[in-house]
Amino acid sequence: MPRTAVVPAAGLGTRFLPATKTVPKELLPVVDTPGIELVAAEAAEGGAERLIIITSEGKDGVVAHFVQDLVLESTLEERGKKSMLEKVRRAPALIKVESVVQPEPLGLGHAVSLVEPSLAPDEDAIAVLLPDDLVLPTGVLETMSKVRAKRGGSVLCAIEVPKEEISAYGVFDVEPVPDTNNPNVLRVKGMYEKPDPDKAPSPYAAAGRYVLDRAIFGALRRVPRGAGGEIQLTDAIALLINEGHPVHVVVHRGDRHDLGNPGGYLKAAVDFALKRDDYGPELRRWLVDRLGLVDC
Repeated sequence: MPRTAVVPAAGLGTRFLPATKTVPKELLPVVDTPGIELVAAEAAEGGAERLIIITSEGKDGVVAHFVQDLVLESTLEERGKKSMLEKVRRAPALIKVESVVQPEPLGLGHAVSLVEPSLAPDEDAIAVLLPDDLVLPTGVLETMSKVRAKRGGSVLCAIEVPKEEISAYGVFDVEPVPDTNNPNVLRVKGMYEKPDPDKAPSPYAAAGRYVLDRAIFGALRRVPRGAGGEIQLTDAIALLINEGHPVHVVVHRGDRHDLGNPGGYLKAAVDFALKRDDYGPELRRWLVDRLGLVDC
C-alpha cells in the first residue's frame, strides 16, 4: 500500500444544499460517523501512513475533524461518558492528516496533481479515495496494492453495474489477464466516460479507489483540459494506457454506497444503522411496520 493516501474534498456539495452552506458534505454523518472518517479509517486499515485531504477555501472543518479537541475530551471524561470519549478520540488517532488547498475548481485530475510536491522522492505511488464512495467490506485497497506489486503500473477498483445504469459511470474496456486464475483482476485497454448503454465496452465501472503510479503526475501535466475546462484524471490514465503503462482493475464484489447524492446517502445511513446493535433492531422493526412487510 502506498504511504500516502489522497482524498479530494474540495467540492461544494451542491446536491446537498442548503445543508452544505455551512457543513461540508464530507462531514455529514453516516449514522454518527462523518463519511470522511470512514474513508480515513479505510486508508489507515489499508496501510497508508498519512492522508492528504484536498480542500477548498472555507472548508477547514474537514481537516479540523482530525484535530484533537482537548476541551471536549476533558468534559466528556469528567462526565463519565466513556463511549462518547472513545468516538471523539478515534479520528485524530487514525492517521496523520494534512491538507492542500485547491485554489480553483479545475477537476479531479488537477486536485490529484497538487499532491506531488508533498511526496517524498522514494514514494512511487499514491492511493486516491473518493469520499463520495463507500466500498464495503473494506480491504480492496490491500488487494489492489498486491496486484500492483506483482504487475506494476496503476490499479483501479471496479464494480459491476447493470446495463440500464451504466451510462452514469466511467466504464472500463477490459480483457482477461492470461497468467492469473483470478477472474476479478483484468487488464484495462481504455476508459469511457458515461457511455450509451448499448456502446459500453463492459459492465465494469470505476468505484472511487485508485492506486496510481507516480507517472500519473507527468500525464496530468500533458493532458489537455476536458469537459468544463477541467483536468480529468480519467484522461491522464487513458494517456498512460496509450503509452503502454500497465493498468489493471480489481473487480469488487461487495457493496458500494454513493454518498454524493441524497438518495445514496440515505441508503448508506440505513444500511449502516441496520448493522448496529444499538440502532439496528429497532430500525428494522420500524421499517417492517412502516412498509407493511412481514418480518421473517
